[in-house]
Amino acid sequence: MHMGRDFPFDDCGRAFTCLPVADPAARVESLTCNLDVLLSIMTHKLGRGSPPGVWVCSTDMILSVPTSPEIVWDDFRGARVFSLPGSVTYARDHGVYLIDSQGLVHNIFYRGTEIQIQQCVRPDGKVPLVSGIVFFSVETAERLLAIHVSPPLDACTYMGLDSGARPVQLSLFFDILLCMARDVNRESFLAGCHPEMGQGDTDQAWGQRNARAVLWKELRDQPLSLAYIPDGTYEYMTSSASTHLCSLTLPRDLFAQIVHSQVEKPQFLEAGCSVVNSLLEGEVHLGPGSAIQHCQLQGPIHIGPGCLLLGLDRASSSALHGLALHDLILQGHHIQLRDTSIQVFTLIGRQDDWQSPALGKGTYLNVPWTEFFQRTGIWDGDIWDVDTPPEEHCLLTARLFPVFSTSRSPGLQDVLWLLGSSGGSLQAWRASWRMSWKQIQLYLDQAATLASRRTLFFQQAQGKVRRVLEGRQDHSLLPLIRAATHEGCHGLLLTTLDQVAAQAEDSGVAARALACIADVLGCMAGGHGGLRSGPAANQKWALAFQYLERGDMARGVEELARERTKWLGRPALLVRAARHYEGAEQILIRQAVMSTFYSVTTFEPPPFGHWVVVECPARVDFSGGWSDTPPITYEHGGAVVDLAILVDGQRPIGARARRITQPELRLSIGTHSGEVFTELVCQSLEDLQDYCQPHAPGALLKAAFICAQIVQIHSPKSLQTQLHHRFGGGFELYTWSDLPHGSGLGTSSILAGAVLVALHEAAGERVGTQALIHAVLHLEQMLTTGGGWQDQVGGLVPGIKIGRSRPRLPLKVEVEEISVPAAFIQTLNEHLLLVYTGKTRLARNLLQDVLRNWYARLPAVVDNVQALMRNAEECAQAFSQGNLPLLGQCLTRYWEQKKCMAPGCEPQAVRRMMDALKPYVYGQSLAGAGGGGFLYLLTKEPRQKEVLESVLAKTEGLEKYSIHLVEVDTQGFSLQLLASDTSA
Repeated sequence: MHMGRDFPFDDCGRAFTCLPVADPAARVESLTCNLDVLLSIMTHKLGRGSPPGVWVCSTDMILSVPTSPEIVWDDFRGARVFSLPGSVTYARDHGVYLIDSQGLVHNIFYRGTEIQIQQCVRPDGKVPLVSGIVFFSVETAERLLAIHVSPPLDACTYMGLDSGARPVQLSLFFDILLCMARDVNRESFLAGCHPEMGQGDTDQAWGQRNARAVLWKELRDQPLSLAYIPDGTYEYMTSSASTHLCSLTLPRDLFAQIVHSQVEKPQFLEAGCSVVNSLLEGEVHLGPGSAIQHCQLQGPIHIGPGCLLLGLDRASSSALHGLALHDLILQGHHIQLRDTSIQVFTLIGRQDDWQSPALGKGTYLNVPWTEFFQRTGIWDGDIWDVDTPPEEHCLLTARLFPVFSTSRSPGLQDVLWLLGSSGGSLQAWRASWRMSWKQIQLYLDQAATLASRRTLFFQQAQGKVRRVLEGRQDHSLLPLIRAATHEGCHGLLLTTLDQVAAQAEDSGVAARALACIADVLGCMAGGHGGLRSGPAANQKWALAFQYLERGDMARGVEELARERTKWLGRPALLVRAARHYEGAEQILIRQAVMSTFYSVTTFEPPPFGHWVVVECPARVDFSGGWSDTPPITYEHGGAVVDLAILVDGQRPIGARARRITQPELRLSIGTHSGEVFTELVCQSLEDLQDYCQPHAPGALLKAAFICAQIVQIHSPKSLQTQLHHRFGGGFELYTWSDLPHGSGLGTSSILAGAVLVALHEAAGERVGTQALIHAVLHLEQMLTTGGGWQDQVGGLVPGIKIGRSRPRLPLKVEVEEISVPAAFIQTLNEHLLLVYTGKTRLARNLLQDVLRNWYARLPAVVDNVQALMRNAEECAQAFSQGNLPLLGQCLTRYWEQKKCMAPGCEPQAVRRMMDALKPYVYGQSLAGAGGGGFLYLLTKEPRQKEVLESVLAKTEGLEKYSIHLVEVDTQGFSLQLLASDTSA
């Protein structure tokens, strides 16, 4: 990448000129420099499929290549130049290629004659411009390497200069490449000189002729071909302010008006202007065709059209109050004089030419020099030395810009007075030590300039974090978090996130802020330190969690931050700290979900010993899953289509409960036939304390007693006292599921619903289906498994239905039955099959991963959630039409959406199974979150169980699979009261 010469409109040069371009898909958020754009084009568009070799690209141009061109590299030799279309008018001041029908270059013209340019015109009326991009094959590159240390070519490199040779300047295009052009002969090539070389330097001309002779000998036989990019655009970055402003304000790929900036009042920005890496406070008017970069301005300020403001800080912006700027370029520069760093300001007009003589057509501040002198009282002896030739009296050499003053440090007002403003005086200006723009360039402190831009970038980033979180915007902060950790600015970000979380008006904003802190810590670990997902119950974080549980957000966040400082030493600690921030976030999600109220009605409870028996169908989710999961469901909204199903004719999930005279809780887990796997007796509150540890024995059952408020876990009264006082004794609870663990058919949530119905009924309370859906949400939050509402909607509400939730709190789930054509239920029963894959669904940490991606607002995840909801509504329509093929399309699309939501949820064996079954089905998907469990199929032909069994029997790599019949359950869960007969 050739860095090029000095650039008057950016102290860091053309390569690091920032463009008003924002890429929302970028992995790391950062300013987009011209170098970034060029490197991206070279890497992802022009360089695709190229053979080994050397790419050369200048950085003094702005390129746009909308699509990836098809470049043929077959049998490539020599060198290849890349060209973009330009007008004949533009070519008069530029370089163009003359090529033949095979794409070989015959000549290169720079500022050619009208006849030469017309020779180059293509059928589209455009000419192929010299773009500054060249590719050398391995052979050609090796030839250049072989001769660069030999005289006279060594004089082009440090090898020759350090050996005492006089430097020889060669041009890439008009020396190295021109000798390969077909129409160029040896004599004219040796006699000519490249356009950049000055006239009259005999020694330089002799050295160049000798160098060209060597180049001709070594490279003449190498072909020079051209690749033309017809839909690309090329803009050379000239020293014209008007041209540069056009490049900063005209729309292009990924163009944005406000880029990496905080603009307090964007309504004062007119169309056709741009703001990059700046903070604009108050009323800052910006006219069309104007640009602000790397500035911190405080209004009221009025900037008219045709202006560029660059590198101004807040302290200097007050000098702009009361002024109306038009067609001006105002810049702040960092310069280094010995050990002192100084800020200097320059001011020129948009129409000024840097090198036009003052006695000719030269202007300053867009007016002739004579007019400027008359207005200010300045005379040419103030800004040019007596011995400076008149032809060198130009803007480039004029000592206009104050650097030092005896009374004070010069500021912005000391150049603005040149406009005729009241901020300075001729006497003070003359008393200051001044520099010309040419002198300032010699002392530019580019490190300080880049550092100030970096500081400003992260200042505006803090404002962005607040706007996105407090405004509940679906913008991902993860690229910004990566940038802050890479740049060592994570401290500022953590402080801002702490403040947002502590001051949040609702738990949703606070939870997302804590999730962002977890991402900062994870990024700081740099991919080391273990898995992000995992436990979060270390006692050192307990105090912070207690504050959050009590609703004391400010103290909870403060205590989290205090503990965090002890966990920053190494990656393993950072990852563990990130897990605990996600644990804190889960507390706030739980509080948000549990803000939903559900009520019960009371009646006389059944007699002691009478069993309340609840049996439930399973469910299959046909579309929309994951959109029902908190916080997605209350931040974005959700929609899920579910079917209640019998498996092999049975309701596979159930619970029974009864009151007993002993003041204790007897808990059993087993099968419907009575086989017991787990048996517990709880006689004290301590026995229930592990209700929030999902893997503890009987945790779901214990949580159900607390959720149903049969037991007050934090009461000073003992368990036996509570049970005896309210119920005259205790409870016996037995649960079962005939489905394998990790089935994906909603077992745990449906079982939770069954348990709550049985317990409430046994306690003399009745809970409606709508309330029951929300009660299960409560229970699963207490259990700390999280989870959404689709499972209980699917298994507790009969038939085919769509559940919906709106993006609001308190969370409310509304269920609508989907009316289907007559006899369609029977058709569905004949075409729907379940296949147990033999793989246990491994859902551990899956929810954490999904919620992490949601809180990060990864664009793909946000788009996918929207797509999930759209697919659910389309699926509901397909059911109402009785359209099996359309249902299959929805189902297949749904599986792709699930894989996007939770990458890795499709085991290889399952993929093999799905591939084998694909010809026989309209659509298929793993049930639930995926990863294993049951696969459900919508077959093209009815009653295909035996056919598919034979297909799978011939498929290699499958084991322990089984196929099961499915029926839509149109009745919902059953509720029975049985006498105390132990055989029941």
